[in-house]
Amino acid sequence: MIGASMYRSVVAVRNYCFDHEILRARRLSWSVISVGNISVGGSGKTPFVIMLGELLRQRGIEADVLSRGYRRATTGVLRVDPDGSPEQFGDEPMLIARKLGCPVFVGEDRFDAGLEAEQTIGGEQADRVHLLDDGFQHRQLHRDFEIVLLNQEDLSDRLLPAGRLREPLSALRRADVVVVDQDFPTDQLPRGDFQVWRIERDVVIPELNQPVIAFCGIARPQRFFSALRKHGLDVREEIVFRDHHRYTSDDVARLTAAKARHPGSQFMTTEKDVVNFGSCTTELKPIAVPLESRLLNADEALDSMLAQISERRKNTTDE
Repeated sequence: MIGASMYRSVVAVRNYCFDHEILRARRLSWSVISVGNISVGGSGKTPFVIMLGELLRQRGIEADVLSRGYRRATTGVLRVDPDGSPEQFGDEPMLIARKLGCPVFVGEDRFDAGLEAEQTIGGEQADRVHLLDDGFQHRQLHRDFEIVLLNQEDLSDRLLPAGRLREPLSALRRADVVVVDQDFPTDQLPRGDFQVWRIERDVVIPELNQPVIAFCGIARPQRFFSALRKHGLDVREEIVFRDHHRYTSDDVARLTAAKARHPGSQFMTTEKDVVNFGSCTTELKPIAVPLESRLLNADEALDSMLAQISERRKNTTDE
């Protein structure tokens, strides 16, 4: 297995090559807004992409989403069918397609996915943008605006494989915006010429007078369980599966046994888990809890981002 020092060297060399244009990013016709992070999972990229797409739509700007389609069994560029399966498209692209209702394209090469989007959708450049999901490390595609979500835990974490960081904190210097939670201490951020956006994360809980068996297969499950308790739910048992877990009949049996231990309880999970449940959902009938982000000072943030993108596009055209 590659060691942490070797991993750090590989990351540094790769970034040096892109920074000095030894390796060059390819440019699409429409503007590209990248949403990424520096850690492995758990930063809330998917709820953020959905929220950002909704905010852009309110400004009359339609977005499509370009994603790798993590853990899909297919290859090449595909347009996501919201009624398809995570095996075809990946769970997060499917969730985005269902929630945001916009075109979502998966592809190992996001440039090819973007070309397919532009050829399939058409329309005026000024009215459309690409949202590049999990794009911070995908430097092969030029982006006009770089958004990076940062967790509190990232500040004290280590690089892979010893920790969860894909890149060191110094990589944030490439960002236009670093997104943090409302109570994140900004004095702990590394120095950089980036804006700071703050978000509120929450779960949407229906009225419920039953105890709960909570389960999920996400990167940071304790955040989900803590949020349920914060809303006053009586969580009798927590069951954790690995991130992006695809549920099987054995999992149904395990969950059914848990319910037998807590008569009268209700299953509760995340929307991403329901995507991965497939036909198993009908057997357990879990309540799907949306994980949502709200951008503070959203109008000011969007104004700044769109102005910066417009200026960069103008400069590119003038060259």
